[in-house]
Amino acid sequence: MPLLDTLSTLLSRASRALGLESLDAFPPGHQYARTRWDKAWFDIPSDLKPDAIERTICEAIANTPAAFAHIEHPTPRMQRTLLGIIHARLRRGGGAGANPTDLVAMLLEAYASPYTPEALPGLRAAIASTDGYDPSMRVAHLTAFLSDMPAAFDVIDDRIIEAR
Repeated sequence: MPLLDTLSTLLSRASRALGLESLDAFPPGHQYARTRWDKAWFDIPSDLKPDAIERTICEAIANTPAAFAHIEHPTPRMQRTLLGIIHARLRRGGGAGANPTDLVAMLLEAYASPYTPEALPGLRAAIASTDGYDPSMRVAHLTAFLSDMPAAFDVIDDRIIEAR
């Protein structure tokens, strides 16, 4: 059996090195090693570098915000992508597709874990201040908090520009 185990390990390493496998986390030792995502939502080749992985996931969130719900402990950059979409919906006001309630609920869910890094100063405290409230009230309070924030989400991330 040791020969089969050795062959299996070698095949697995080769498959990862060639990018034939899909990742569901950053490599061990990475700053956000606790971040996990559902492989069914994010097809991340195993040969990508961490910055490219994060950029790919952020682009997926920007295209399909519901994808954010399939990430555990999202990085601050992933959260800022979602916050940018929330902010854009808040600016649209009462127009079609302008209600950010579903997105704010996903953000609240992400912050249920103490391991989710804070994307904006005061965000974790704002969320914690609503502990024990009805879920709809929590969403309403966080939406109000986010609508009072300056339009910092309009800033373009230079790393995305450099990659294009």
